[in-house]
Amino acid sequence: MRTPPNQHSAPRTVVLGVAASDSHAVANHLIAHSLRGLGYHVVNLGTCTAVEEFAEACERYPHAEAVVIGSLNGHVHEDLRGLDQAKRSGRITCPVVVGGNLSVGSHKDASAHDRLYAAGVDHILSDAAELPRLLDRLRLARRGARLTDLAAS
Repeated sequence: MRTPPNQHSAPRTVVLGVAASDSHAVANHLIAHSLRGLGYHVVNLGTCTAVEEFAEACERYPHAEAVVIGSLNGHVHEDLRGLDQAKRSGRITCPVVVGGNLSVGSHKDASAHDRLYAAGVDHILSDAAELPRLLDRLRLARRGARLTDLAAS
C-alpha cells in the first residue's frame, strides 16, 4: 500500500495547555518550544485552560495526535471535570496526556493516578522529557490500528 501524498509532510499537531485553575506558564512554554523544535505544530492554549477549550481545539484540529495538559498547582483532578464527557461525546478523540504536580501538598495520594484515568486521562507523565517518545508510541499504535481496520474492510 502506498502512502498518500503529503500525509507525512504536514507537521504533527499537539494541543497543549495548562489546567483550568493553574497559571504556571514556564513549563508550558518550554514544552511548546521543545515540541516545535522537533517539528510539531503546537496549538498552545496557554494557562488556565478549561476542558471546554481543549474540546474546541480538538474540533478545530481533528488530526491532533494528543492533548497535553500540565498542572503545577495540584488541582488537576478538579480542573478536568467534564473530560470524560468530552471524550464520550466525541469532542476529544485523541489521547489525553497529563503531567506535572498532580496533587496538593507534600503528601502524594497513591490513588491520584487511578482517579485521573477514571476522569478520562489516557497517559500520565512524570517527566516532560518522556513526551516525544510517548507521542511516537501513540502514532505507531494509531497507525497499527488503521492498518488493522483496512485489513478488516
